Amino acid sequence: MSQAEPLAETGPSGEDATARMLAAARAGDGAAFSRLVEPLRDELRAHCYRMLGSFHDAEDAVQDTMDRAWRAVDRFEGHMSIRPWLYRIATNRALSLLGARGRRELPTDFTAESMSRAEVSWLEPYPDRLAVRSVESDPETRAIARETMELAFVAALQHLPPRQRAVLLLRDVLGYSAEETAGMLVTTVAAVNSAMQRARRIVAGLTPSGSQRRILAELGDAGQREVARRYAAAWESGDVETIVAMLTEDARYSMPPLTVWYEGHEQLRGFLAEVTAGRRWRFLPTSANGQLAFGTYLWNDAAAAYLPAGLDLLVLRGHRVAEVVSFLDARLPAFDLPDRLPESSRGGDELAVRPGL
Repeated sequence: MSQAEPLAETGPSGEDATARMLAAARAGDGAAFSRLVEPLRDELRAHCYRMLGSFHDAEDAVQDTMDRAWRAVDRFEGHMSIRPWLYRIATNRALSLLGARGRRELPTDFTAESMSRAEVSWLEPYPDRLAVRSVESDPETRAIARETMELAFVAALQHLPPRQRAVLLLRDVLGYSAEETAGMLVTTVAAVNSAMQRARRIVAGLTPSGSQRRILAELGDAGQREVARRYAAAWESGDVETIVAMLTEDARYSMPPLTVWYEGHEQLRGFLAEVTAGRRWRFLPTSANGQLAFGTYLWNDAAAAYLPAGLDLLVLRGHRVAEVVSFLDARLPAFDLPDRLPESSRGGDELAVRPGL
């Protein structure tokens, strides 16, 4: 398949153009097929990420979805919209992948003491630069799309059986009817409704009452930047007491793929003193899962540069930090961050001019 610019047409003329390209795709025109499906790639990737809890697995699932759709497009029996068909393929591909492994974890949810770290599948962060930005959807739909990418929601989804997870996402996030969802999953409306009730109850018990989207909106751009500036500056200067003062009393800090995690000021003060002592840090702001995040860099004498140490994703409660999940294996270029920093890097001093917070 060749890449092509997505369709921009809307209304009757746009429908005519879609019908023409669908006919061309059915006749074997790869460019026409690409123009049909490429506008949906970002939202399909986000859907697969919610299902799988892994950015990399989501990328693979979406590519497999596109490949399968291309091989089957000549048999597509829909009328104007190819979207539900692609979601059916993507959802069932994700279900197949979930059947081959267990749920993805965060250290704070990890309870299998007998299981080695190598056997655990860890939840992964999602780059906001790839988030769905539909200018056609209404504000409420965009808000739901953003809130359902937040780490707490995605982590809660991992506690659902795979088919309940699929039902919740198809119904509550994507807005498909019970009848449409039943058709996608080859089940009954009664089964969908039953799964929906159970899934909503479980997720409601695992997610916080306030979303990060709302907290960040209340802070505003200036408030977000000030929190980010203070937090980065404290780390870079090794000011443990300022970091602790920015944390809530029940703050948690975890570092997947390490299973250890810390909670409360006493534990965190000792941990922070250890990891800042004699070390030179640089923090660069970014965003992931719709939340404030930092690429963290640690000075390496042999490389004569600051090298990546992880992606720290923050959960805020007002102006204070309630949780930090430091993804030690995150690839920082995926989050629009460099893979190393020179010694002359100013780190936290650059926060005031970096966009996107």
